[in-house]
Amino acid sequence: MGVRKVVREDINKFLAYLKSERGLASNTYFAYQNDLNQLAGFVEEEASKSGNIPSWSGFTRQMMMRYLLNLREKRYAATTRARKLAAARAFFKFMVAEGMLKEDPTQNMESMNVGRSLPKPISINQVRALLEQPAKLATPEAKRDRAMLQLLYASGMRVSELMSLDMEDVNIVDGEVRCFGKGHKERIIPIHRQASDIVEEYVREARPQLAHGNKEEKALFLNRRGERLTRQGFWQILKQYAKQAGLTVPVTPHTLRHSFATHMLSGGADLRAVQELLGHANISTTQVYTHLTTEHVRRSYEKAHPRAK
Repeated sequence: MGVRKVVREDINKFLAYLKSERGLASNTYFAYQNDLNQLAGFVEEEASKSGNIPSWSGFTRQMMMRYLLNLREKRYAATTRARKLAAARAFFKFMVAEGMLKEDPTQNMESMNVGRSLPKPISINQVRALLEQPAKLATPEAKRDRAMLQLLYASGMRVSELMSLDMEDVNIVDGEVRCFGKGHKERIIPIHRQASDIVEEYVREARPQLAHGNKEEKALFLNRRGERLTRQGFWQILKQYAKQAGLTVPVTPHTLRHSFATHMLSGGADLRAVQELLGHANISTTQVYTHLTTEHVRRSYEKAHPRAK
């Protein structure tokens, strides 16, 4: 067995553990895979320079520090470097627990403090302008796009959850959508009547045209070939409508999720309810949106109070 294969095989064992025991979402799983394969590449490169056999047993704390420095020299963002360190830390903890390694080279190594950047929502008027764009056309694609944008803002789903929806996941009658979030956790999200009606119109009028008679395809949102629309496809669609709406601020697929949470809290929604709707495991993740609504209240106060001017 080649030495390169031995190094990668240990990573594959850890990845298999993540998939079977932790039930990670596919995006998180692939992030671990990419980060650890990059670390393995560094180990192999360092071994070739010194003429040694690449192995995890020879990977020291000093080598880990050199790896992090190498990432910095390649101008990786601080958040990316922090994620790669976290992946390495989880991997080596697994190796020690399984008796495959005596010492953890990341032990007592401080986590990188990169801070938490505030989400960047858009205003209600900007959301309205964005949602109005596909309604200007009557094509099957435009009706699909209108349904996607309305449903995303009505539910606060992640775009990956939106693209994973099947026909059976949307209950038009009760105004509900079922989706599976991180860790394959199921949640039921209520959606308002306007969004339900627009999705129903798409399903009734536009989807059959996009499906081209294929009754076996379960995906709710289809591309022109009658296949499930991808996240990349949605990203291109969103950019087009944001440009047509004249939005000068950056608009990403996650922007509508941020806007949903911010507007809900600004409208008086309970923090725990928003946590449930977003599918956050920890309330602290949802609390970041309260900073945005607090800032909004302060600006309104300073603008309106006669003694604050």
